[in-house]
Amino acid sequence: MDANSITFIVPIILMLVAFVIGYFLRKYLAEAKIASAETEAKKIMEVAEKEAEAKKRESVLEAKEEVLKLRNDMERENRDRRSELQRLERRLMQKEETLDRKVDSIEKKEEVLSQKELDIDATKAQLTEVYNRQLGELERISGMTSEDAKQVLLDGIEKEMQHEAAMMIKEIENKAKEEGEKRARDIISLAIQRCAADHVAETTVTVMPLPSDEMKGRIIGREGRNIRAFETLTGIDLIIDDTPEAVILSGFDPIRREVARIALEKLIIDGRIHPARIEEMVEKAQKEVNTQIREAGEQATFETGVHGLHPELVTLLGRLKFRTSYGQNVLKHSIEVAHLAGLMASEIGADIQITKRAGLLHDIGKSVDHEMEGPHVSIGVDLAKKYRESHDVIHAIATHHGDEDPKTIIAVLVQAADAVSAARPGARRETLESYIKRLTKLEEIANSFEGVDKSFAIQAGREIRIMVKPDKVDDLAAIRLVKDITKKIENELDYPGQIKVMIIRETRVVDYAK
Repeated sequence: MDANSITFIVPIILMLVAFVIGYFLRKYLAEAKIASAETEAKKIMEVAEKEAEAKKRESVLEAKEEVLKLRNDMERENRDRRSELQRLERRLMQKEETLDRKVDSIEKKEEVLSQKELDIDATKAQLTEVYNRQLGELERISGMTSEDAKQVLLDGIEKEMQHEAAMMIKEIENKAKEEGEKRARDIISLAIQRCAADHVAETTVTVMPLPSDEMKGRIIGREGRNIRAFETLTGIDLIIDDTPEAVILSGFDPIRREVARIALEKLIIDGRIHPARIEEMVEKAQKEVNTQIREAGEQATFETGVHGLHPELVTLLGRLKFRTSYGQNVLKHSIEVAHLAGLMASEIGADIQITKRAGLLHDIGKSVDHEMEGPHVSIGVDLAKKYRESHDVIHAIATHHGDEDPKTIIAVLVQAADAVSAARPGARRETLESYIKRLTKLEEIANSFEGVDKSFAIQAGREIRIMVKPDKVDDLAAIRLVKDITKKIENELDYPGQIKVMIIRETRVVDYAK
């Protein structure tokens, strides 16, 4: 073998040896890894088997505890049921014993009653026999049959009973009248006692305080433009006189007067007073007053417990807050009438809710009576019909001033409550009514003299101006007339202070240039 062949074969042999060694080495390593993996797997299996065994034991223990708990609950429930059944059995046995005793008692009573019935029958037969003998003897002695005697007896009893019945009826009527009056007084006094409402008396003027007299000039404005704009927009007279730091709002519409008061108050606070600002403030004041009206109506329904009114009726109720009658606030008066009528209805068993509803709405016509023609009663009836109030409410409104005869107990209660609310001391200011009567009487005294054309009581009755007919009263006669009128006023009229009497004689000469 030459050197080249040896050189070629040796590497091949080395490669084969290396391959064989590598093969056996890899096989050894693989077997070692497999043995290690098998050992690890056995360890994992052992751990898993131990954990599974532990969980199994825990599950078994939990199941045993649950079974034991259920068994205890069932035993306790069974004991409770047995106790309840035993208690029911004892009650049934007691009831059976009671029923047995009652049955025995009833049977004994039936025996006694049967014996008494036999005794009664025997006694009745004896009485019948005695009655027949006595009746025959009476007929023989009196010479009258039993029918004739019965008729005579009945006639006498009838006359006697008629007399007694008449006396009894009269006595019952008197007693019923006395009791009715006493009961009515008690009911009304109780209703008044339980309902003591305060009333706010208002007049036709509102005094507005000013921060200073300088504000009067700003309110008047240049050439009076501010005061003219204010009066035009509000419809209220603004009187600015010598009263320090105050102006007077005068008007018969209380809602307009309230709008004017709020607007003027806002202008005074703002300080900027000119026609455009006045118009803006008047508009805001009108919105504020409308809100007050709505809230006042809602408060009245809430206070009286009257619900389900039409929204327009609630608004009309709120308008009553700014209306007065002889100084008595009409809304407060209506609320008081509702309470009084409801209290009286509760005393006599009438429908309280309908009665209170009728009492609250009885003067609803006064909220618009200066805007619509007719008395407030007929206006209120029309409004109640318009907003679908019940017949009882409409009838109560129609009769609360006696224009119609009340036909329901609700109408009678509302009529009585209205009278009580108006007549109780302090509710209405009699001085206002007296004041109006005094002014009317003052003008009547002046108009009673011959030659007087017109007369006007002004300055709250402290002055009267008399217009005379110039063709019938001359200057000298006017002097005599003023003395006569003054003397008659002093003799026939009561008044505080003094009254200025002024006669005005005016001669007008009119011609036309053609």
